Amino acid sequence: MAAPVNSVGKTSADRLQANCTSFQKKTRSKLISIPGTRPSVQNGQLLVSTGVTSLDYLLGGGLAVGTVLLIEEDRFDSYSRMILKYFLAEGVVCRHELFVATAQDNPDEILQELPAPILDDVAVPKPVEQPRLTGEPQDTLDAMKIAWRYQNLPKVQSALASSSRFGHYYDVSKTMEAEIRQAAKCHRFYLPDHITPSSAAHRVESYSALLKSLQEVIHREGFDLATPMSKSRNILRVGLHSLGSALWGDDLCCHDKPRHSHALTTFLYGLRALLRSSLLVAVVTLPSHLIQDRALMGNITRLCDNAIALESFKGSERETNPLYKDYHGLLYVRQVPHLNSLARQLPDHKDLAFKLKRKQFTIERLHLPPDLSETVSRVSRGEPVGVASACGSRASGTKNLDF
Repeated sequence: MAAPVNSVGKTSADRLQANCTSFQKKTRSKLISIPGTRPSVQNGQLLVSTGVTSLDYLLGGGLAVGTVLLIEEDRFDSYSRMILKYFLAEGVVCRHELFVATAQDNPDEILQELPAPILDDVAVPKPVEQPRLTGEPQDTLDAMKIAWRYQNLPKVQSALASSSRFGHYYDVSKTMEAEIRQAAKCHRFYLPDHITPSSAAHRVESYSALLKSLQEVIHREGFDLATPMSKSRNILRVGLHSLGSALWGDDLCCHDKPRHSHALTTFLYGLRALLRSSLLVAVVTLPSHLIQDRALMGNITRLCDNAIALESFKGSERETNPLYKDYHGLLYVRQVPHLNSLARQLPDHKDLAFKLKRKQFTIERLHLPPDLSETVSRVSRGEPVGVASACGSRASGTKNLDF
């Protein structure tokens, strides 16, 4: 077959250049590599660890950068404060920057209570394999090895954990050394240093001052995604303690119909706007048991990406109930995000309880006896969680609840 007329007399290089098109092979965008982060296997979102391995498992592998986790405090603010300290301690170990805002205790007091990290070199040593005796059958050795392995396993695998390790482990019986804590850069917001309680617009100015301070840190330290990448990127972990309480000048916990109910929701709108455009991740604690307006509490929950609630047994009848003798409280998943996907990733286990061991805080599956099915059905009919639930109910919500 004869060659085309326009290609006669041209070299092979000229013909190759003439046949080139503007088509380019699509390549995967390069992920941001930041210490202490990893991409989600579900949606590719950048994740950080909360410091609690079992909580990371419930949240789909970790807390996504650009999102906020709402923790509804227990009545004595013991365990919610502890999760907040876990979150900040993980940031210190990963060399992330911290932003801590409080209205009652000075932020330095919370930082001094951070749990101490457990080093890898103190892990349990592996057993030494015994030499095989001559003439001993291989099947007998294999059977002995399998029996030895099962002997060291717990009878019930109730702790929530992922197959791949993410984050670090901490000893709550010890506090973090000052050298490790001071190596991390921390930004502090103590409300009495910014707003005087005698101010007439105290409840409105407190959240405005907090949002302004956080915005200044974002722009000054280069956490905004719009800024050019002139230096290595880092994560800013934001810990906001006990928002909505009277210490912030808010009246949500004081009246059935608070006059300034929009102050906190307006702040959460602004916080989410900052999170979506910056390398930030936030944990907010809230005394929800003091907020009497349940519709308002539902709006606050929907303004957050993740939401969990803690119910402590301390001071209640369940503290002496033999059914809960191995636990210190219940955990309810109020809301989980659906980032970069049409459907949200729901946790596999909905009956959850937490306990504080001598050195570690863990979340486990709550094993319910069959005679509690009536309690579960009462919760599914929408009765209040604190009254109807004698356990972590299966209907206590992996979706956003209607209050």
